Amino acid sequence: MIMPVILKTDGLLFLLTALVVVFVLYARGKPHIRRPWARIFRGRIAASSVVVLSAFVLVGLLDSVHYRLPLSTNGNSDETHYAVEVLSVLDAITGKLRTQEEKSYSAPFATTLYIKETIDQPDGTQARIYPRLEFGGAHLGDNLAYKSTDIMKRSGVALLEALLASSLIMVLLAWWLSARHGCTAREMLQRIITGRTEVPWRVILLTLGVLLFLVFLIANLATVYHVLGTDKVGKDVLYLSLKSIRTGLLIGTLTTLVMLPFAIFMGIVAGYARGWIDDVVQYIYTTLNSIPHVLLIAASILIVQVYVANNPELFETTLERSDIRLLFLCIILGITSWTGLCRLLRGESLKLREAEYIQAAVSFGVSHWRIMTRHILPNVMHIVLITVVLDFSGLVLAEAVLSYVGVGVDPSMNSWGNMINGARLEMAREPVVWWALLSAFLFMFTLVLAANLFADAVRDAFDPRSADHQRD
Repeated sequence: MIMPVILKTDGLLFLLTALVVVFVLYARGKPHIRRPWARIFRGRIAASSVVVLSAFVLVGLLDSVHYRLPLSTNGNSDETHYAVEVLSVLDAITGKLRTQEEKSYSAPFATTLYIKETIDQPDGTQARIYPRLEFGGAHLGDNLAYKSTDIMKRSGVALLEALLASSLIMVLLAWWLSARHGCTAREMLQRIITGRTEVPWRVILLTLGVLLFLVFLIANLATVYHVLGTDKVGKDVLYLSLKSIRTGLLIGTLTTLVMLPFAIFMGIVAGYARGWIDDVVQYIYTTLNSIPHVLLIAASILIVQVYVANNPELFETTLERSDIRLLFLCIILGITSWTGLCRLLRGESLKLREAEYIQAAVSFGVSHWRIMTRHILPNVMHIVLITVVLDFSGLVLAEAVLSYVGVGVDPSMNSWGNMINGARLEMAREPVVWWALLSAFLFMFTLVLAANLFADAVRDAFDPRSADHQRD
């Protein structure tokens, strides 16, 4: 049997996912909460970005279910020994992407290495040629002229599979919606196709169709080609990019989870209490902002490295050692990034404490803690939500920058920052190795763009000063 492995970041990520599910179930019975979220999903761009973000989240969750495989045993021993390597469900799904490693660099869809090597010929002479890859295009044999046709054929099959899957999903969706709205499935299908539904299902299905096409395309091509090439040690760049999604999501979500308690508590307390409490809070975040964040992060990472080096018995695998560094990075980023939200909440709390309903609550003898939790906190949650969504993309980019300067995640952990850091020196060589940098950029750009578009929709829906709120 396999041995489950639960990393600290895995537990926190699934805890956060459970909290989101609980919030969704809670919001369904609260019209004042459900209404702005419904406004978000009625937007075409927002709905499309949610589908893209959901795809990234799904990949991240699959990569967060870890396990270790048992080793084959000889003899009559009943004790089971497990491999040192920690795998995930994503590793099992990708399969050959992880195991098919080449000798060194190879370009996307290449059948030979990127660099010439001196090869001994059968006649005893030597020649400098591009050696054939062990896995990339191996099914072609000596018929390399068939490569373009093979790629087009496999792409056509992926397109057909995506169309069939999208059509099936659309029919099932029409059947489900027809039961809810009291019409026939055919009528609902026509509404979806023509875009005459309250929720932009046509846009959602189109976005989902594109994602399904990419999935089927990878499934058909990545098993026989290195779609995005290989890196210096021959690892598939597409596999490294997919494995980096989890790191980006963890940096964005766990940092937010650490930041929120500091920002919400200190911001509301400072704005409501004023006086010396306000002065103390302002002194704290002003002092913290005066310290270069890179120095705090570098010092924290150094402390973690020393702790891991002095306590090797606490970490059985390399992944566990790199995971603790990632966790501390999220903690230190959260501690250094709560000041901006704290300032916003302090200013809003200063205005709210002068409101008539707050003064009435004070006159009736309501406790200060109850006023802050039942009256002020709900009225500043739109600021919290908007800031959190907007900061997510900034935190994802921060990981790339920190890893680039050497104070980010562990070098052994897959991340877009490490990919960029590893590719920067290769941009100066001849010929240029460009695909690793391009792959990291495309994945990070897609995630950040989807997050920013969703953040714009959240801001428009929850900001009381927006045009939608004024119309309501």
